Amino acid sequence: MTELGELREVGLREAWEHEAHSFTPWLCDNLGALGDEVGLTLELVRREAPVQQYSADILARSAADDSLVLIENQLEGSDHRHLGQIMTYLAGLDAQTVIWVAARFEEPHVSAIKWLNEHTPEPFAFFAVQVKVVRIGDSLPAPLFDVLVRPNHWERRLQAEAAEAPTELGQFRRDFWTHVIERHPEAWEGVLPSASSSRHWWDDHWEVFIALFVSKQRVGVFLRGRRGARAEETAAFLEPHAEWLASRLGVDMGGEGRQQFFTTRLEADVTDRTQWDRLADWLTATAERYWPVVEELHADDANSGGESR
Repeated sequence: MTELGELREVGLREAWEHEAHSFTPWLCDNLGALGDEVGLTLELVRREAPVQQYSADILARSAADDSLVLIENQLEGSDHRHLGQIMTYLAGLDAQTVIWVAARFEEPHVSAIKWLNEHTPEPFAFFAVQVKVVRIGDSLPAPLFDVLVRPNHWERRLQAEAAEAPTELGQFRRDFWTHVIERHPEAWEGVLPSASSSRHWWDDHWEVFIALFVSKQRVGVFLRGRRGARAEETAAFLEPHAEWLASRLGVDMGGEGRQQFFTTRLEADVTDRTQWDRLADWLTATAERYWPVVEELHADDANSGGESR
């Protein structure tokens, strides 16, 4: 019988010793993990964003509509001081979405976030997100995000926004993906252009997909799990093969709590359309290099029962 480990929760400071010097920088580098939980694609704008004599922990941008997202993070429990700071930052930064991340939330603060969602008009949105850290045996600490409060009918709103006419950013992405697909029609057969930041290549039986992404500063390719899979589940599938994958793909596994593994990036000014031929060629060639590796990964995993190489 396969031996199984026991999942146990540990203190947050086993992962981050200091809130400002370790937790906030980590969160800046792992906005994808937080965004996956709240349903937003987040792009970092600034850490310690100034608001008069104060500084907001993180200012991000929603890739869907370019709106600003305020993120306030704590390694301790929620308190009145941070709630007041959030209101100050919200007014000073012209943000539309607030994500308050804390180790635990007191009931009055949960009620306050619910009240804000009920009494502020769209497009304002408020989230209370509890952060935890877990281990299996002596494994590395792994972060988990649990959304305690989200706006009313949030999923319905996301679906409605996705169906609306694209924003300027969305149109830029659609134009870029159209260019890539038209330049390499055989490689991209069956993939449609979209206003989203990423497109996927996959086979029906795969547990992980090849994701190709674009932003205004870079393009890239990475591996991610099936839709609905949690980052830790994808990591558990990939970890037995991590050394082999790294040798074949030329990059380390990465991830650190988000659905983005074995990432290869190309820095570029993507707003310069004269660069699009080069970027389309690079993206397609890189995805084509990933494809046989992922195909072999799944074939070997099926044959070996998931054992490491």
